[in-house]
Amino acid sequence: MNQSQIRSLLILAVMAITVIKVTGQGTMPDELTKNPLKEQLKYLEDRTRIYENYRAIREDMFQILKINVTDTLSSTNKKIAGLNKTTSLLNQTIDSLRTNLESTKTRLEEMTGTKNSIKVIGMEVNKSTYNGIMWTILTGLVAILLLGFLVFKRNLSQTSNTKKELHELKNEFEAYRKTSREAREKLTMDHFNEIKRLKGG
Repeated sequence: MNQSQIRSLLILAVMAITVIKVTGQGTMPDELTKNPLKEQLKYLEDRTRIYENYRAIREDMFQILKINVTDTLSSTNKKIAGLNKTTSLLNQTIDSLRTNLESTKTRLEEMTGTKNSIKVIGMEVNKSTYNGIMWTILTGLVAILLLGFLVFKRNLSQTSNTKKELHELKNEFEAYRKTSREAREKLTMDHFNEIKRLKGG
């Protein structure tokens, strides 16, 4: 076989590989553009084959999945930042409520030691009435403090869950990227070996 025939054979092989690649890609399925990330991964898992522990995936599908994962990570990071900001604001509110509660307790103790009639804004108020008002305010503050604590606890739990999901998602994506890269490398080596074999033959 002369050089001209070998050159022609190589050109035909490259054209065949290009045609197979172009016809194999087709349009992007809706599952990879509209569904949540977990469903996209499930779709790829169901639609791609495993050969010798390597999973083959179309390059355009890999690229859209990469974009989707990046967007999801960015969105999750923004959500975590928002939760952290909310937690910080709640901590400030709790500190403010604690300060108000201590101040109210101090004033209540001071007023308890005075006479039955207390002067408030130039008006004489019965001590029991005054105490009733103060205890109502104190109860309200305690209720707000408890509510703030419950909201803080819930947000802390959500932040923890979100961080855990983000970590799992990162690990899953890294594993998937590694297997995709290895599959691409194996496919490239197979093509290279086939071309070598054709050259040698």
